[in-house]
Amino acid sequence: MTDEQIPSIPALFALDQAAYLARVDYKGSLEPTLETLRALHFAHVSAIPFENLDIMLGQPIALDLPHLEAKLVKARRGGYCFEQNALFAGILESLGFEVVRLAARVRFGATAIRPRTHMLLAVKIGVERWLADVGFGGAGPLYPIRLRDQEQSRQGAWIYRIHSEEREFVLESIESDDWVDYYAFSLEPQHPVDYETGNHYTATHPHSPFAQSLIVQKAGLESRLFLRNRELTEMSPSQRKTELVEGDETLITLLANRFGLHFPSGTRFPTRS
Repeated sequence: MTDEQIPSIPALFALDQAAYLARVDYKGSLEPTLETLRALHFAHVSAIPFENLDIMLGQPIALDLPHLEAKLVKARRGGYCFEQNALFAGILESLGFEVVRLAARVRFGATAIRPRTHMLLAVKIGVERWLADVGFGGAGPLYPIRLRDQEQSRQGAWIYRIHSEEREFVLESIESDDWVDYYAFSLEPQHPVDYETGNHYTATHPHSPFAQSLIVQKAGLESRLFLRNRELTEMSPSQRKTELVEGDETLITLLANRFGLHFPSGTRFPTRS
């Protein structure tokens, strides 16, 4: 491919605000206030599921805004943290919010130190900074969380807090009556190249869970929905219900009915039982 044939992306890309707001069914204020941030955050996580289906289909994950808008907004798909939070950051900045892009090491379920492969955001409103994260899947926060040590944030049936740990912050949530670490992060700003590296690892490394298993998740005020390969789990703090998804067409129907993700009949995802 010659230089003349290489497609160019404009340095500045104007997101289609109206299309995004319709995608997340948001009709409230667009002023850069805490109330707007909270409402948009909840609207996003309620409307756009966390998923890695492109990886399962052998398709690359692009992180530039034109591709993210085309996929998550226009095609009404979901995505994982790099996609979700990059799109959300772009929308927030277009509305006048002050946003810093950050990276975290996921601790949830870890037995060793993991690389910084989670993207999250810090949003400054007045003198306060708020963690905004629409890309941590079904277990992630529904609303922004103030960056204040040990302050609890009840969000529906779930409780979160952030605590300081040396030079880092740690996001925690209560599970089975105990505080569980979700991820650790610093306030060091990240650049697009940092996310490209993490995205490549997450999408392609054989040890990455996103390269091994089909994952679709949806957060909610009272319950959470998790699909991993052919096992669907709906859980709340008091109960957990799991069922097996049998058959490829049943999986396609479930993705449409429970997650709002539509694929043509005959689409086949390589999943494990």
